[in-house]
Amino acid sequence: INIPSTLEIIILLFIFAAEILGEIACYYIKFPYWDSILHTINGFICAAIGFSLVDIFNRNDRFKIELSPLFMAIVAFCFSMTIGVLWEFFEYFCDLFLGTDMQKDFIINNISTVILDPTKSNNCVIIKDITDTAVNGESLGVNGYIDIGLIDTMKDLLVNFVGAVVFSIIGF
Repeated sequence: INIPSTLEIIILLFIFAAEILGEIACYYIKFPYWDSILHTINGFICAAIGFSLVDIFNRNDRFKIELSPLFMAIVAFCFSMTIGVLWEFFEYFCDLFLGTDMQKDFIINNISTVILDPTKSNNCVIIKDITDTAVNGESLGVNGYIDIGLIDTMKDLLVNFVGAVVFSIIGF
């Protein structure tokens, strides 16, 4: 499969930004929006790859299919979102089994939960103005509640969605 040179260079730069700068140089911690920027770019790149794959099928002489621009845009979008979800699965399983923190934590000050509903009838209990998290009676000194990945995962999928939509519209 021949990937366009420009796309190949963009992919290599993305890998460098994510792995070398992000993980080794700690850009994920030093720059608050580094993860969001990369996930947005990933949505864009994966949509481009999905678009390119369909385009390769369209141009192949062995089997001739003519797909509409709308269909190609939808496939590109779906391909990008699928890759984004698979990446989030990867982050989750690394955190679960390898003890990493790929799903970066967020400090939040309000939560809604049905676990604390004394009636066990699925009513939301809202806890506001959380100022500390304690484990085994010891304060962690984080000035709020530690969300261990849900917010990061949803934010990552949302910005991946934005990147995929932008490329799919351009590709269309």
